[in-house]
Amino acid sequence: MNPTVLTTLAITGFTVAFFHAAIPTHWLPFVLVARARDWSRPKTLLVTMFAGLGHVALTTVLGLALAWFGFQVDARFGEAFPKIAGAVLLAVGLYYFWRQWRGAGICHHPVPGGHHEADEHCGHEDEGHTHWDGELKDSELLSLKKGDGAAIGGLFLMLTLSPCEAFLPIYLSGVQFGWRGFFVLSGILAAATFAGMLVFTWLALVGLEKIQVKKFERYEAGLLGALFSGVGVLIMVMEH
Repeated sequence: MNPTVLTTLAITGFTVAFFHAAIPTHWLPFVLVARARDWSRPKTLLVTMFAGLGHVALTTVLGLALAWFGFQVDARFGEAFPKIAGAVLLAVGLYYFWRQWRGAGICHHPVPGGHHEADEHCGHEDEGHTHWDGELKDSELLSLKKGDGAAIGGLFLMLTLSPCEAFLPIYLSGVQFGWRGFFVLSGILAAATFAGMLVFTWLALVGLEKIQVKKFERYEAGLLGALFSGVGVLIMVMEH
């Protein structure tokens, strides 16, 4: 494969990771906690970036495992690998489309000490509310009885346990470039994730959070389905 294909894949990966970071789960909790605890904007952005480290680290570890598995499959099946990878990604995409169709949405990990009843209605929030209104109710993240350290640790854990699953197909598609492709894509993942989280957190802090964040959550499964399916087709088309 020529360098142009890797460049195209890197651009696609950046778009996927940045878009994923635009989902409210990656910035809205930081804004709500910052307001409850009266954090300054610089401190909130630093906490956001710190939590993003765990998010990127776990996603990279999962990507490493997926890349290693892909190397073994590629070595065994050779030219058939793109078709196998593409078919798997299309199947995953169809699964997310199915979740969107039935209104299930995407269930993210609950916040520490949060109101877990929100999980039972994942994808079915009341009009005008995001599921984070329920998740953060009575949470230790908002409780001033707990210090900032506990809140920061909780935000870090919350985001770390919710890796960027939308980027994993990008790792799979980069198997054909070996370890070079893995490291390039890992750098792209980190850059795009930090950029997206910081941009949307900052926009919310300066007063633009009134954008209908619920729409992002409502169509998240369908959008992920489109991303997975698109990458699956992209792998087969590029190889062809």
